[in-house]
Amino acid sequence: MTRTTATPTSTSSSRGFTGDGTHNQLNPMFARVGESIDFPLDELPQHESLPETAYQIVHDEAMLDGNSRLNLATFVGTWMDPFAQKLYAETADKNMVDKDEYPQTAAIETRCWKMLASLWNAPDTANAIGTSTIGSSEACMLGGLALKRRWQHARRAAGLSTDKPNLVLSSAVQVCWEKFCNYWDVEPRYVPITDEHRVLDGHDLDKYVDENTIGVVAIMGVTYTGMYEPVAEIAAALDRIQTQTGLDVPIHVDGASGAMIAPFLQPDLVWDFRLERVHSISTSAHKYGLVYPGLGWVIWRTVDDLPSDLVFDVTYLGGHMPSFALNFSRPGAQVLLQYYLFLRLGWEGYYKVQKTTQDVAVYLSGRIGAMPAFDLWNDGTDIPVFAWQLKAGYTDKWNLYHLSERLRLKGWLIPAYPMPDDLTDIVVQRIVVRNGLSRNLAESLMNDITEAVDYLDALEAPMPTEGLVSTFTH
Repeated sequence: MTRTTATPTSTSSSRGFTGDGTHNQLNPMFARVGESIDFPLDELPQHESLPETAYQIVHDEAMLDGNSRLNLATFVGTWMDPFAQKLYAETADKNMVDKDEYPQTAAIETRCWKMLASLWNAPDTANAIGTSTIGSSEACMLGGLALKRRWQHARRAAGLSTDKPNLVLSSAVQVCWEKFCNYWDVEPRYVPITDEHRVLDGHDLDKYVDENTIGVVAIMGVTYTGMYEPVAEIAAALDRIQTQTGLDVPIHVDGASGAMIAPFLQPDLVWDFRLERVHSISTSAHKYGLVYPGLGWVIWRTVDDLPSDLVFDVTYLGGHMPSFALNFSRPGAQVLLQYYLFLRLGWEGYYKVQKTTQDVAVYLSGRIGAMPAFDLWNDGTDIPVFAWQLKAGYTDKWNLYHLSERLRLKGWLIPAYPMPDDLTDIVVQRIVVRNGLSRNLAESLMNDITEAVDYLDALEAPMPTEGLVSTFTH
């Protein structure tokens, strides 16, 4: 398969050609070899090209993507300051796994997770343990593996079977946990969310927990809506279960977003290592940790909460190092970016950034909630994320998928999707407010939403529904 790159018409001139008629580096942009002719899409080109040519082709292809600043579907950060970009370019060659060659990067990784352990109120940071990961999905996998292995050790020590481990989680859980259960043969036990119980809150938890339960996952910022799950209430329910049955079930807190929001905006909310039942916490540094993708962190309350037989001592490039990761070679640059931000912002700086982001979310949710067409699901006062649904009986001419399509015409990516099992008849839209969505941009967004709703309301006949798909993204 080939593709022709459009070429502006140019006048005849010997300039830009060598004596044998081939192009040289003086050729005008879009008219030199590789840009003025076909080039292969799905196979390796036969010949090399100028770096300027290869750059321009890739640059132009990337332009066809959406504007990342207007992507309100993703939680992943899309902006860092010029000094961070400079640091990123300078350190892109560092391999995080090669701690012998890059010992300072390894030391900085340890500093970062110790800072997070302190931020999350670990009782003794010197006795905690953590690691960086490729995003919070890997962090969740490692947290889940530690829960499973710890359960296996306890069962074997008691002479009991380890055949049927299960993990209890919300039906609104992020897909990485579905993957964990699938990949590592753990039965997922989904507690369905309902209009009455919009998050996993400990209600009826005793119906799902048994001797084979390796743990319960609590989410600080549900993907579908952004709401916190009340970790303290879940822990209290597990305390009652232990009193009644003797089952001691730990909690892993999936703090992909909220673990970098709650310490700054809700410091009195008890969700972290202040609860003894919380054994591990994970977060996405590339979400509200404000780092470019992909970086995550996972931290265990104590070294005993991470079974030692999961940690490998690897001899690599002349040195010995402990390794607990699904990936081996991985970039170290994002770890340095995280350290840069910790130094650059400090607690006060993170507070200001997260508070500004939350203020924009509350402004948007207030404006959208005041529109006759919508009912809010939540208001963005947990993490700066909120969702809304079309008011029952408001219209039969359009739905939220149509509104999502209208907003896409203006460049805004705002997904519409059904809620999880037991609530699939409810379709919501969700806005994720990140650093970079200013109040000024938010006002422009509201103008576009109002204009789109006015257009849809003015239709004389219902919009077609064929071909409508969910634009939901985790």
